[in-house]
Amino acid sequence: MKKRKLFCEISPFTYKISTQKEILKRKINDTISNTEFSYEKSTIPLPVKVYKHKSLIRRQLGNVDNELQENKAVNLSIAAPKVNGILIKPGETFSFWKLVGSVNEKKGYKTGITIKSGSPSSDIGGGMCQFTNLIHWLILHSPLTIVEHHHHDGIDLFPDFGRVVPFGTGTSILYNYKDYRVKNNTPYTFQLLIHCDEKYLVGSLMANQNIPNSYHIYVENEYFSRENGIVYRNNKIFRKVINVITGNEVKSELIKVNHAKVMYDTSNLIVKE
Repeated sequence: MKKRKLFCEISPFTYKISTQKEILKRKINDTISNTEFSYEKSTIPLPVKVYKHKSLIRRQLGNVDNELQENKAVNLSIAAPKVNGILIKPGETFSFWKLVGSVNEKKGYKTGITIKSGSPSSDIGGGMCQFTNLIHWLILHSPLTIVEHHHHDGIDLFPDFGRVVPFGTGTSILYNYKDYRVKNNTPYTFQLLIHCDEKYLVGSLMANQNIPNSYHIYVENEYFSRENGIVYRNNKIFRKVINVITGNEVKSELIKVNHAKVMYDTSNLIVKE
């Protein structure tokens, strides 16, 4: 029996209607909630560096058009100042879309790479996922609590190219109802410093004082498998929490299990049969 299409799948017009409905729902929910969002910024960095990372902007992504990569660089350069310097005070929630807002041509955004229905695509403002990927990686090295995180679950779209963070630690966002949000349940104030240079999107997570623990992200049991003729990428991602004074391990937690269908040529991969 042929699967019945969802309303949003009938046509571009119905997709737009569905999208606007979800955007409105999120705005209403945020209005009536008691969530205290982070809005205050400071041009002065907080004194303690918790973690720093940089993400290569123009990466080799299969056969992706280079123009989309250049446009992504433009998009990131527009969005980065909207987050740079944001203070996340105790009790506050950081929301990516609350700070960046909608991405459209009027604001200077260009057509960049996006992921749609599990495949590479393009749209205005493409590249924002790389922004939240960077933020997510910083947050994983802190005691901040992730309260909303979406992921391109179940698919491995591009072969590795200079990978420095584990596969499966990415994010998926869509204005404004697929957001990346973090709550500060600690007594410390944190700050995100974000900027673009010629090659990288650069980010630092700062704090107003030393925090008691450090955080290490590591991968175990990483391999490719073939199941019913389909190749999958597998791994388990853990986070180790270490007391900075004693050096003792406070805890180790499993934060993600990945079993993702590989969507590119697998002929050069070592695959478990």
